[in-house]
Amino acid sequence: MWFLWALSWAASIIQIVLLTLSVATGLFYLAELVEEYASTACRVIRYMIYGTLLVYIGLLLFEDMSYSLIICGIIQQVLHFMLLSSFPFFSFSSPTFVGTCVMLGVNHYLVFSYFRDVWHPFSEVLAVFTVCLWLVPFAFFVSLSANDNTLPSVNPESRNLLVGDKTDLLDSYFSAKNKRVGLLSALKGAQEWVGLSFKNKKTY
Repeated sequence: MWFLWALSWAASIIQIVLLTLSVATGLFYLAELVEEYASTACRVIRYMIYGTLLVYIGLLLFEDMSYSLIICGIIQQVLHFMLLSSFPFFSFSSPTFVGTCVMLGVNHYLVFSYFRDVWHPFSEVLAVFTVCLWLVPFAFFVSLSANDNTLPSVNPESRNLLVGDKTDLLDSYFSAKNKRVGLLSALKGAQEWVGLSFKNKKTY
């Protein structure tokens, strides 16, 4: 009896490790695609926002959801459109970015409150969270590394994000490349750390 119990725990740990590796590999691949095809990623995110807006309109027409939930969701999508104006460059201190994060928290609270008071099957709850709350923010999260290898632009907003107080756009661009903070940079750093660890072990 105890042997099967121990075996089930070992199998669960193996499954969690494999699932984590699969998710990390998928994120790494998506980040590589976004970095390579930044303009295409921008269009895809724009279509995602359009689709999310259509979903909110469908919820307004066919479901008995609160107007505050629908209105706040639409406001968040408008803020997402505003973030695309400087894509793939993001300023974490800009009013648009801060407002997007605030509205994301507000929308989570409103959706949680609605499903706490009104029962729905778990699949429907997960559908609302996935499509309305998580899809577009996840796309932006993956796109944080897109500006690592993007050439300097004449866009005034992206220029200010790159240059700041410096006068040379190219110097600022190459110095910014040495300070990568995107998802792809984090994954590559983890990959290099794991590879270095295995390499050090082989030397003993």
